[in-house]
Amino acid sequence: MKEISKKEAQRIIEDYFLQDKIDPNLTKKIKTLAMAHRIRLGDRRKRFCKKCFNDLGFGKVRVSKDYKQITCLKCGIVNRWKLKVI
Repeated sequence: MKEISKKEAQRIIEDYFLQDKIDPNLTKKIKTLAMAHRIRLGDRRKRFCKKCFNDLGFGKVRVSKDYKQITCLKCGIVNRWKLKVI
């Protein structure tokens, strides 16, 4: 396997998340690449499911006082993120 630099890995990750549709198999590989090169995904992490790596753009969204919850339509897992208080 060809070794790639951290800058090349970062460019690959940025290009992947600019796409409209994301593939679960490729998302898993991109996440592994980011972990291998210690690259933080940041807000891009909220784009896919924690369990099945499916796109959360079409999930069921609920917003409460403290949390934003998106339910994955494929596996049913609830992905929660704490809302920032301004």
